[in-house]
Amino acid sequence: MKTDTINVTSAEKLKYFKLLSRDYPNRGSASTKIINLQAILNLPKGTEHFLSDIHGEDESFFHVLKNGSGVIKTKIEQTFKGELTSSQMKALATLVYYPKETLERYHRDEELDEFYEINLLRLIRLTKVITAKYTRKIIREALPKEFAYIIEELLYEYGLSDNHYYDEIIKTIIELDRAGSFIVALAEVMQRFAVAHLHIIGDIYDRGHGAHLIMDRLESYHSVDIQWGNHDILWMGAASGCLASIANAIRISLRYGSIATLEEGYGISLRPLSIFAYHYYSDDPCPKFMPKSAPANYPFSEKERDEIAKMHKSITIMQFKLEAQMLLKNPQWGMADRTILEKVDLEKGVVEIDGIEYELNDTNMKTLNKAEPFELNDDELNVMKQLQNSFMKSEKLQKHTRMLFNRGAVYACYNNNLLYHGCIPMDENGEFLPIYLDDNSYTGKELLDKCDLYARKGFFSEEPEIRELGQHTMWFLWAGKDSPLFGKEKMTTFENYFIDDKSTSKEPKNHYYD
Repeated sequence: MKTDTINVTSAEKLKYFKLLSRDYPNRGSASTKIINLQAILNLPKGTEHFLSDIHGEDESFFHVLKNGSGVIKTKIEQTFKGELTSSQMKALATLVYYPKETLERYHRDEELDEFYEINLLRLIRLTKVITAKYTRKIIREALPKEFAYIIEELLYEYGLSDNHYYDEIIKTIIELDRAGSFIVALAEVMQRFAVAHLHIIGDIYDRGHGAHLIMDRLESYHSVDIQWGNHDILWMGAASGCLASIANAIRISLRYGSIATLEEGYGISLRPLSIFAYHYYSDDPCPKFMPKSAPANYPFSEKERDEIAKMHKSITIMQFKLEAQMLLKNPQWGMADRTILEKVDLEKGVVEIDGIEYELNDTNMKTLNKAEPFELNDDELNVMKQLQNSFMKSEKLQKHTRMLFNRGAVYACYNNNLLYHGCIPMDENGEFLPIYLDDNSYTGKELLDKCDLYARKGFFSEEPEIRELGQHTMWFLWAGKDSPLFGKEKMTTFENYFIDDKSTSKEPKNHYYD
């Protein structure tokens, strides 16, 4: 009699079979799983979608997700070519991308039932095409519970036999006034399955007004990985409590008027900074620090612009001080030339950079102490401590940062592709450039791995020295010389604000880009 056993020829194999037996206790269950996996392997490869440099532009990001980076439009053209006109296909695409908004317009149409019947049939056909790459189990798990059974019936049987039964289903959906909700459900199913996996290759954050909204969406996205950009690592460093990163994140938000992420998204109050700014710069219009943009639906008033400019200037001076303190603690970075405040002469109205004196376009730096140019005064320190507390106690920011660590990394290998934002630092000969993060230098893969490790320690470690090293590394990744995420020799923030001679604002790229 043939028994349901497997001959084991070695102790090593026996170990693996014992582990396997926990989930598959006999040959039948194991064989069934193998057949299932083999079938999945023979399905067409799912669509991968690559996105980079989102920069907080939430509306553009959401539109790209809704249209599956053009996948849905392509499927419509393939499915209805020769059957629908170009304008009809465009209208169908709009219905899939923006079902609720489209239905709002048609609710005023007297021939609504006809619209429902025609488009329900088209959407069912299109859904069958878009979900063809997936197993029924995967599709079933993603279907909205309210319509799961009906959608399955229509997807797998409609068109294969007598359609009277299925026509009655559609008719009933319309009669019960559920057609609108059903169309929305089908559209969301198609948006979900148009892209199998999403790669975000850096810079979710930056000047846009909706980075927090993008992060909310990514949290619930079915399959995504993230390679950190330097703007992402800046916010991660800020969330860890690094003062220099906090100052940078706030400065950029004020520069581009994108304070919605700070205040509305993360509940971080800028009130302490505002009070400070009006105390020190009440008589300064701060023209160089006016916001460059504002939310489209909420233009700033003159009073708001004035307040933002004063806060912007205040936090910028604090940033330069905090960065100088960090640079002095990390001489291995080779960035001593970026401690610019010590080379500022307010009386003469000049600053020395690379041995050359340049005229300052603004000498009203109320908190700059010539004797101790890098030290925050008591008021500045108080403001930064309050801001640090807000960043570290913002539940949503902390949640988003943990998600960036959980789903993200400096780089990823996926389907034999190496994904990273920025560069792998190289010298003029095309060799890997040694970068000192601590007392040792690192190159290539080892450098990226060490950057990733230190960044995680900067957020998660409870040991002060290790946490500080990690926080400093995150700042270095943001703006450090030849940082793999920054990829330039220097970030000329001071020059952009205080020197009109634009030759000083050049930021030479690493030789990787040669």
